[in-house]
Amino acid sequence: MARKRITMQDIAQACGLSRNTVSKVFNDRGAVPEETRRLVLDKARQLGYTQLPAESGQGRSIALLTQHKLLSHNFGAFFITSFTDQISRAGYTLKIYEISLPEIREKRLPPHLDLEETAGILGIELFDRPYLESVCAMGKPTVFVDGYPHAAESPINCDFVSMENLASETALVGRMIRSGAKKIGFVGDKNHCNSFYERWVGCCSALREAGLPVREDLSILAEDGEYYGDPAWLLRQLEALPEIPDGFACANDYLALHLMTALKKLGLSIPGDVMVAGFDGSMEASVVTPALATARIPSAEIGRLAASVLAQRIRQPDFPYHWTYVKTTPIWGESIESEK
Repeated sequence: MARKRITMQDIAQACGLSRNTVSKVFNDRGAVPEETRRLVLDKARQLGYTQLPAESGQGRSIALLTQHKLLSHNFGAFFITSFTDQISRAGYTLKIYEISLPEIREKRLPPHLDLEETAGILGIELFDRPYLESVCAMGKPTVFVDGYPHAAESPINCDFVSMENLASETALVGRMIRSGAKKIGFVGDKNHCNSFYERWVGCCSALREAGLPVREDLSILAEDGEYYGDPAWLLRQLEALPEIPDGFACANDYLALHLMTALKKLGLSIPGDVMVAGFDGSMEASVVTPALATARIPSAEIGRLAASVLAQRIRQPDFPYHWTYVKTTPIWGESIESEK
């Protein structure tokens, strides 16, 4: 059954007001007490009304700042769709700005971004701490998704929304250990971003809980870059290890899938010779052979939550900053079930 379309008359009846009063709130015509205005807007949100006005005295756009094209990977595609839908329901339009390396180094916003027309800022795939601090210093309501390494240990003045990393990574590595792995390496730049760092910490935690050593010498920890997707480079990294470990915990599925290709080129079987775990829950993880063990990130839900947090920050600029982690879910793929 199709959902009933909510009208101004529905909102008026729910509030015990006239339709004319509700119309004044949505069309910004005529004087309405602030208490009444808040009542109308809150009730409209509860009912699911989709044409909310922007907050009075604020710009009507949300600036999304990023270093990368968000639609090019699984998380970004689902995140941006749900974020855009949610923020538009609050009466705002989304404008996306790709931040260049010179702008990051010089702590500049893109020249075509008009702060006066901007109600709030969302940062995603931005991991440079000085740049994030400079954005926060502009005084605009700001939410970051993920962040710079160790962000949770030294929070800045903004709201923060991220996927939970520690518990799922600990579970994935723990599953490898229970399947017989004794020597486990990590693949990825642990200092690339906060989520990578937390996944590294989760891997180390699982090893220590099992009484096993953390083997950086069996890990590939080079700085983040496109070469992780280069099979020849990965082969050289594997050949340079003192030995191939029993398993690899990878910072994300992208790294894990390329690593699996490199391992197969060395004639190694997965999971018979080497177990592999990723993180993201990408579509590719379920179609590769063997199916990749990973952790599903609820990207769409994180997008809706980030929009809700930013809209609240715009409405209540003095509300205490809060950092929110959204639960992830391990997926037990065949890549960590030992055949030994």
